[in-house]
Amino acid sequence: MFGYFSGFMQMGLTFFYDLTSKLGFPNYGIAIILLTVTIRMLLYPLTAKQVKSMQGMRELGPKIKEMQEKYKDDKLKQQEEMAKLYKNAGVNPMAGCLPMLVQMPFLTGIFYAIRNFSYVSQPSFLWIKTLAGKDPLFILPVLAAITTYVSSQQTMTDPSQQNKMMLLVMPFFIGFMTLRFPAGLGLYWVVSNLVQILQQRFLYRTQEAVQVSTD
Repeated sequence: MFGYFSGFMQMGLTFFYDLTSKLGFPNYGIAIILLTVTIRMLLYPLTAKQVKSMQGMRELGPKIKEMQEKYKDDKLKQQEEMAKLYKNAGVNPMAGCLPMLVQMPFLTGIFYAIRNFSYVSQPSFLWIKTLAGKDPLFILPVLAAITTYVSSQQTMTDPSQQNKMMLLVMPFFIGFMTLRFPAGLGLYWVVSNLVQILQQRFLYRTQEAVQVSTD
C-alpha cells in the first residue's frame, strides 16, 4: 500500500518539477514545497476534524481530572462517568486519532517518495547543493525540530508529565532523523510542519470566534 502511495507522490513531485520548468525556473526544492502544501491542503478537512476533537478534549480537561480524582478507587465507575461526560459534551476521545490514521498512508507515501526519488537534474535549493544529500549547514534539522515542537505544543490536550516529556523528546528525534536523511526530506518536514501550524492556528481562532459569538 505504501508503495502505491509512494509512486503516486513521485508522480506528483515530477508534475510540480515539470511545472517549474515550464515557468522558467526548474527547481526540485520548489517542487517539494508545492507538493507538500498541496497534500496538506487536501488533508485540511481531516486536520479540521482532528483539531475540533482536540479542542473539545482540552476544554474537558479540568472535568476529566476531577472525575479521575473522585473515582480513583473505582475504575469501573470512573469509566462510566467519563463515558457520560464525553456523551453529554458531544466529544469522542477517539475522533482525534482517526484523521491521523487516515493521513498516515499519504504522509508516509510522500516520505518514501522523496527519500527514494530519482532526480533528472542537480536538485540544488538555496544553500543546499543537492537535496539528495544532507544539509551542510544543519539549518533544516534545526527548523524541523523547532516546528515539530510548536506543532505538538498547539495540539497538546493533556499537560501530564508524560506528554510534556514527549513534547521535548519528539522534536529532538525528528531533528536527529533529519540529520541522517536527504535534505529533500528535511525540506518536506519543515514545510509540512509550517503549513500544519498555520492551519491549526486558523482553526483554533475560528473556533474561539464562534464560541465568543454564541456566548
